Amino acid sequence: MSGIIITLIILLFSVVIHELCHGVVADKLGDHTARLAGRLTINPLPHLDLFGSILLPLFLFLVQSPIIFGAAKPVPVNFFNLRNPKRDMALVSLAGPGANFFLALAFAIPVRLGIMEPGVAGYNILLQAVVLNLVLGIFNLLPIPPLDGSKIFASLFSDEVMYRILSFERFGFILIILFLYMGLIGAVLIPVIRVLSKLFLGFSIF
Repeated sequence: MSGIIITLIILLFSVVIHELCHGVVADKLGDHTARLAGRLTINPLPHLDLFGSILLPLFLFLVQSPIIFGAAKPVPVNFFNLRNPKRDMALVSLAGPGANFFLALAFAIPVRLGIMEPGVAGYNILLQAVVLNLVLGIFNLLPIPPLDGSKIFASLFSDEVMYRILSFERFGFILIILFLYMGLIGAVLIPVIRVLSKLFLGFSIF
């Protein structure tokens, strides 16, 4: 039970920072929707999503999935309010995964420097925090609507193609479940996690 609680706490903290960074970057680039909605806060309550923040990671934990992830309630962003909508959409979208990679690096530093070693209290928690943030960062960069990667990917094309790609967001949940069921997401995530964990920690996870 304590393992589940620790996982949920780390995950909740990480997804809140993820969404907060989306909102902060959007606010800096001209869209104040998140600020007006009261979402530029580290308080987890406005960001909580019952399914994405609690039930989904709990389910993955209970079925002993090798990959655990979750999501907070998406921060509202009106891309038309941004000063350069197409470019800034990519920057806003990149901010969330970027925050998770930064957190993964921050949690990895004590392990990489040998300050925290196996057997020391908190060592496994740091490893879990690194892995969870790597999973969140990589997963959200996948070009599957409505994940952040789809908006970054769409911004590379003409407006017509961009809107066509973004139109698939309404099928996003189905697509994610389908790719999870087929093992495609795990096939992408695990090799990348191995490489990044080796880079951040000095040894490979998985």
